[in-house]
Amino acid sequence: MMEKIPTQSGTRDQLMSDLKSVIADAEGWLRNSSLTGEDLRAAKEKFERTLSSAKDNVLYYQGAVVEKTREAAKATDQYVHENPWRSVAIGATIGLLLGVAISRKD
Repeated sequence: MMEKIPTQSGTRDQLMSDLKSVIADAEGWLRNSSLTGEDLRAAKEKFERTLSSAKDNVLYYQGAVVEKTREAAKATDQYVHENPWRSVAIGATIGLLLGVAISRKD
């Protein structure tokens, strides 16, 4: 059974939030380069956690996009096999419209 994938918008928002946190942490590190000892260790651990979370979200989002692309490709392939002449007509129409649009730009 396929697991339910969170909405792309929610995943994208989480990814953007994580990336902003990584950038903010890196900027903070650069500004406070005088950190030492326990403060440096704590800042480094926070940065590593945020970076790890961002990496996980990027991989998850990539997987979701790949899965959606596969589903679209399968649906397209199935439609073309079930409706070959209609598919040819649609392709020809799109080609004609693109040709007309391109020729009018000149």
